[in-house]
Amino acid sequence: MPRGDGRLSQDLDPGRPGPQDACGVFGVWAPGEEVAKLTYFGLYALQHRGQEAAGIAVSDGSGVVVYKDLGLVAQVFDEPTLASLRGYLAIGHARYSTTGGSTWENAQPTIQASDSGTTIALAHNGNLVNTSELAATVDSKDGSTSDTALVTALLAGYPDLSVEEAAMRVLPTLRGAFSFVFMDENTLYAARDANGVRPLVLGRLERGWVVASETAALDIVGASVVREVEPGELIAIDDDGLRSQRFAVPDPKGCLFEYVYLARPDTTIGGRNVYATRVEIGRRLAREHPVEADLVIPVPESGTPAAIGYAEESGIPYGSGLVKNAYVGRTFIQPSQTIRQLGIRLKLNPLRQIVRGKRIVVVDDSIVRGNTQRAIIRMLRESGALEVHIRISSPPVKWPCFYGIDFATRAELVANGL
Repeated sequence: MPRGDGRLSQDLDPGRPGPQDACGVFGVWAPGEEVAKLTYFGLYALQHRGQEAAGIAVSDGSGVVVYKDLGLVAQVFDEPTLASLRGYLAIGHARYSTTGGSTWENAQPTIQASDSGTTIALAHNGNLVNTSELAATVDSKDGSTSDTALVTALLAGYPDLSVEEAAMRVLPTLRGAFSFVFMDENTLYAARDANGVRPLVLGRLERGWVVASETAALDIVGASVVREVEPGELIAIDDDGLRSQRFAVPDPKGCLFEYVYLARPDTTIGGRNVYATRVEIGRRLAREHPVEADLVIPVPESGTPAAIGYAEESGIPYGSGLVKNAYVGRTFIQPSQTIRQLGIRLKLNPLRQIVRGKRIVVVDDSIVRGNTQRAIIRMLRESGALEVHIRISSPPVKWPCFYGIDFATRAELVANGL
């Protein structure tokens, strides 16, 4: 169950705070294609969803092989490694941890031999909240305590069932948020929780199928978007084609933060383009919270669409007042507070000649701990801005998230003090 201190319950060992994942997943079934390379490029497109570790599992029909390590996708994989990962189906994972645990053991995909003789590899975006009761029913063979390893062990624990049949037993017992891609030697699977908290989309290649966290990843590998994996749906893809089953009644409750922050602006979720949604949010923000000012600037890059919408609606000129260092990771997803604060100073620098002597409206996508906004106000005032007005394009975050986003304790959430 969720705990009031805000720490997610993904880690099954109460003695240590473990990793809580909200990541990027990718899967491909495509005989005749270089599936490891397709997965690499798919993960590259999803790099914004996780920067701490990456992994790919492949199968040629005779066995499942996993290669994973800490680092960015381009750091983990090189040409010889990808060339060695041969097969016709693959899954991949780009990970960030929300409370720590940046270790090789916590990288995904997880892998486990099943009691029926097959091997299962699994990648997960989300977080389960009933891990304690699930853990009592299974003995994780690799000693891992993550919910991802737990689900893999559950799927592997039915000697008389196929993986697909086992999934139809296991998935209804899971509570929380999950978008899974998993595989055995011959079949690619995808599943999404009944609420559809995290996105998962199905795409078509000329010679196969693709599943990914975001439509942008499908675009980049040349796949056409077919549809979203529906909440409560299990998909299986093999030589017999694509099969779909319902393991739960759909009750869609998608995560707002996918639109606000997590997803790429060129992704479409629920039929709505993320960029267009963010621009419209900015327009509404200008109507609800107007201010007299000389310039609207975004916190790049995630605040840019909303800032454009705010400027268009308010009539205040739009411009660039903060320069972003593109080689610094997103401050929201760094695993420690010290690194977050350092990251803000490394990440943004004011354009003094632009902001000096002006009343500035700064539009950002969200305010969680408030570290970014405090630093920006200080930097802009030191650079000569006459006034600094902060406008946030999402509702106040006042409660921890137990479904895979790094909102920690209530005390850390700045909206509780406003």
